[in-house]
Amino acid sequence: MILMRIAQTIMLAWGWRRAVIAFMAGGVSTLALAPFDIWPVMFLTFPVLVWLIDGASGGRWSGLAIAAVTGWWFGFGYFLAGLYWVGNAFLVDARIFGWLLPFAVLALPAGLAVFTSLGVMLARLLWTRGPIRIPVLAAALTAVEWLRGNAFTGFPWNAFGYTLTGPLALAQSASLIGLWGLTIIAVAVFASPAVLADDRTDTSRPWLAPACALFMLAAMAAYGNIRLAGTPTEFVEGVRLRIMQPNMRQDEKFNYSAKQAIISRYLALSDRSTGAPSPSMGGATHLIWPESAFPFFLTREPDALAEIAKFLPEGAVLITGGARLAEAASTPQSLRAYNSLYVIDHHGSILSVYDKMHLTPFGEYLPFQDFLERLGLMQLTKIKGGFLAGERRRTIHAPRAPGFIPLICYEIIFPHEAVPGEERPDWLVNLTNDGWFGISAGPYQHFQQARVRTIEEGLPLVRAANTGISAVVDPLGRVIKYLPLGIEGVLDSPLPQRTSETIYRRLGNGPIGLVIGGILIAGIIRRTRQS
Repeated sequence: MILMRIAQTIMLAWGWRRAVIAFMAGGVSTLALAPFDIWPVMFLTFPVLVWLIDGASGGRWSGLAIAAVTGWWFGFGYFLAGLYWVGNAFLVDARIFGWLLPFAVLALPAGLAVFTSLGVMLARLLWTRGPIRIPVLAAALTAVEWLRGNAFTGFPWNAFGYTLTGPLALAQSASLIGLWGLTIIAVAVFASPAVLADDRTDTSRPWLAPACALFMLAAMAAYGNIRLAGTPTEFVEGVRLRIMQPNMRQDEKFNYSAKQAIISRYLALSDRSTGAPSPSMGGATHLIWPESAFPFFLTREPDALAEIAKFLPEGAVLITGGARLAEAASTPQSLRAYNSLYVIDHHGSILSVYDKMHLTPFGEYLPFQDFLERLGLMQLTKIKGGFLAGERRRTIHAPRAPGFIPLICYEIIFPHEAVPGEERPDWLVNLTNDGWFGISAGPYQHFQQARVRTIEEGLPLVRAANTGISAVVDPLGRVIKYLPLGIEGVLDSPLPQRTSETIYRRLGNGPIGLVIGGILIAGIIRRTRQS
C-alpha cells in the first residue's frame, strides 16, 4: 500500500514538481556508475521514470509531449551529474576558455538529454497497462542509446548498460551481448519494481516481473563467476611492460619552452626502480608513455629522439603518444597535425605510426571549423584548423611482442568499433590524457568503459594515462596492475594473453537489434489492439 501511494503521488505530479522528480531521479542514477558503483540505486530511480510515464495521461499527442519533457528532465539530471567534470577542461586555460564553462557544463547534458526524451516518447507511444510496458521502455531507451552512440560522431559515454559493469561477475555478460545488450537488460531489470504498484486489475501477478529481474541478475552473476573461475590469467612469454605515468599539469604539458625538462622527467621517471632487477628500465622490453607526451613534433626534434635512443636498452621499444605534423604542411600558417602513436626502437628509428581516427569534438576539432574560427572560437587544444583524422585502424607490430590495436583517448569507448572486423590483435593499447578533467569522476568512468571493451573483445588492455588511471587489465577485465589517479609513477607488468574469440565479437550487435525490433513490434501490436 505504501508503494502504491508513492507511485500515485509521482504519477499525479505536475508542472515543476514533475520536472524536479524526473531531474532528481536521473541525477541519483549516476551513483550506479564509476567511481561509486552503487548499482542497486537504479531499483529506486527507474521505477520513478515508469510512474512518471504512467502519469503522462491525456490524449495520445498531449501524452507524448508530456512524456518527452519528462524524459528530457530525467536525461538532463543523469548527464549533468555524470558529466559535470567536463567543465574542468575549460579551466586549464581559463583566460581563453573560462567563459565557456557554464555553457559546456549545461549544453552538453541538455543536448544528450534529447536522446533520452526521444526514448521516453517512443515508449509512451507504445505504452500499455501491465508488465509489458517494462520491456517496451527498455527497448526504446536502448534504441536511442545506440543512436546516441552512433549519430553524428557518436558519444556513448555512460550508456545505461555500464550500471551493470561495476561488479566484475555481472560485467562478464558483455562477452555475450556487448554494451547494448547490457543496456536493455539494465533498464528492464531496474524498472521492474514499478509493476509492484500496479492496479491488480491490470496485473494479476505483480511479483513476476521483479522475480524475473532477480533471476536474470542471478543468472548473469553465475555465468560471470563460472567464467572468471574457469579462465585464469595467463601471460605472454618474453614480454615485460613498463608504463610511465608522469602526472603532469596541462599547462606544463603543452609548454614548448619546457621541452628539455619534460624529456628529462620522462626518462628519469621511466628508469625509476619498482623493486625490479637492476638493469635499465627494470628489464622491461616495452616502455609505454601516454597520449600527447610532448609539447613539440617529435620528428622535428632529432635531439629528443637521440635522448630516447640513448636511454632505451638494446632490443627495447618505446610506445608513445605525440602530435605528428602532416606532410602537406609547407608554411607555419598551413600547419596541420595528427594525434598519433609512435613505436620507436633503441636506435631512435620510428617503426610504426598510427593516427587517431575518432577525434574528440571541441577538444581536437570544432564542428563547422572554418565558420567558428572566423568567429574567434577554437578547440581546447588550440590547433588552428583542428587535428586531422587518420584513415584507418590497423594492427601494429612492435618487436618482441604480438600485434596490438592502438586506441587513443576516447576511441576506446565505442563498442564493436575498437577492433576492426577483418583482424584480431593480441592486445589493446590505450594512450590517453585525462589530465584535462582533474581529480573527478571522468577518468574513473573512462577506465570503466575501457575495461568493458576488454571483456567484449576478449583482449587484454594496456593503458597509459598522463594523470591516471594507468593499468594492465586481462581479457576478463581483471586489473593486474594499476596506478591510481593523481600520482606519478611507473608500473611493471607482464602482458596477459588474449582469450578465444567472444560470442559478442563474432555476432556483434545484430542479435540485440533483433530483440529490440521484436519487442517494439510486439508493443505496436498490443497498443493497436488496446486502441
